[in-house]
Amino acid sequence: MTTELPVSPLPPAQRTLPAMLERQAARFGERPLLRIAGRSWTHGDALRAAGGRAAALAQAGVQRGDRVAVMSSNRIEFLEVFLGCGWLGAAMVPINTASMGPQIDYFLRNSDAKLLVIEAAFVERLLAADLARSSLREIWVLDAAAGDGTGPGVRTLPYPAAREALPPAAMQPGDPLAILYTSGTTGPAKGVMCPHAQYYWWGVNSADVLGVGAEDVLCTTLPLFHINALNTFAQAAITGCEVVFESRFSASGFWASMRASGATVVYLLGAMVPILLAQPEGPGERDHRVRVGLGPGVPESAGRAFLERTGVRLLEGYGSTETNFAIATAPDSPRGGVMGWLRPGFEARVADEDDVALPDGEAGELLLRADEPHAFASGYFNMPEKTVEAWRNLWFHTGDRVVREADGAFRFVDRIKDAIRRRGENISSFEVEQVLLSHPGVAACAVYPVRSELAEDEVMAALVAREGQCIEPAELLAFCESRLPYFALPRYVDLLAELPRTENGKVQKYKLRERGVTAVTWDRGPGGRPPAKG
Repeated sequence: MTTELPVSPLPPAQRTLPAMLERQAARFGERPLLRIAGRSWTHGDALRAAGGRAAALAQAGVQRGDRVAVMSSNRIEFLEVFLGCGWLGAAMVPINTASMGPQIDYFLRNSDAKLLVIEAAFVERLLAADLARSSLREIWVLDAAAGDGTGPGVRTLPYPAAREALPPAAMQPGDPLAILYTSGTTGPAKGVMCPHAQYYWWGVNSADVLGVGAEDVLCTTLPLFHINALNTFAQAAITGCEVVFESRFSASGFWASMRASGATVVYLLGAMVPILLAQPEGPGERDHRVRVGLGPGVPESAGRAFLERTGVRLLEGYGSTETNFAIATAPDSPRGGVMGWLRPGFEARVADEDDVALPDGEAGELLLRADEPHAFASGYFNMPEKTVEAWRNLWFHTGDRVVREADGAFRFVDRIKDAIRRRGENISSFEVEQVLLSHPGVAACAVYPVRSELAEDEVMAALVAREGQCIEPAELLAFCESRLPYFALPRYVDLLAELPRTENGKVQKYKLRERGVTAVTWDRGPGGRPPAKG
């Protein structure tokens, strides 16, 4: 097992995106760095793109400390804006492409974004957002024809060309690089303030866990608006290798994509592995260059089956948007079925509700902290109370219940938080409940997770109808489709006379989870694939 990082980290002052790009461009120059949607960059191209896009942002009035929102699929413009913001000193705010009008409206207002970069296919969704209440001054539309003119209430222009490069801003490692929204557990989504140094450490730690070297080709089908995929760019930039971003995950086309890309390292989420194993076996599962994969949340049995069928060992690990890659397995780990062992540079505690450390073998909340400055997020944007709550007593409280075993391995038990994890997405039960309660037939509701056949959560809703109303689950789901991301739509619906509550009226969701799916539960089926763009 690795006990220390195999390479010396950069000095603290150089743990910023501009310094990282400048250093790696000098080292790797015109070596391939990126392939995405038919476009490509060398390491030198990335440096030039950062300066040129920063100049275009500055021309639009974006200044250091501003926020720039981006709603885009995996394409090179996403990374241009990300690098340009980091070069200029602004912070990028990625928006999940499944977001509908109410969610987009919230992200824009909460982040106080001054500029929105959005694909033309998603512009229609802005009609359901109250942009007049936002701070937007301008919208750049990807794929828009020149002269499209004014859009939904805000000056709207086609995505402009890069300008003559600006010199980098004098960034500090603790300055914000991005605000990544993660679903709230009892309230709205929280904007995680990710500093430059955290992004650097994400790349260093992930590359170390996977043994990434300069000759590797990283390939991911995950979306860039999540830290998992955005982090692969950091891994490639730091190590001098190449990263390929696919447009989406396709079970039937996965191995063909890996062969075409020449991938040696892949990135999978827990539910993706059972989906791949459900495909018919074929020679393509062995006809590839993939040597290792990152597969957090993959059941041990599925990991073993995947290795046997494909020859690819999947490594487990633990990290969140707020933290870093703090716990992981390795190819030489003595056993599976665990999240892994604590990595160098981090401390972990399994604690009771008063943050008192518990002995090995006893389940409690996982608390984490980092040795290096700014290796974790700096808090939740515009949510000081939530920041203090999560980072209290000098530890970050993950909200996950784990056990530390005698050999130092950490084993996941369940989530303490009232959050749901489906298709690689964190879902806020609060946000789903607000949409359900906006239906005229719903008097009360509770949303909670139940386990699916894909080793992940499914969304279940218990509903109480208004007096004199009759709720038709299929009609209710149709009502929700234009108001919720596809992955947040409930699969199961229970119609109840009343919800179980405590003496003070709080819904006892644990009773609903224990009840689970019954013979009278409405089930829309295991589908829930993304709808067509637009």
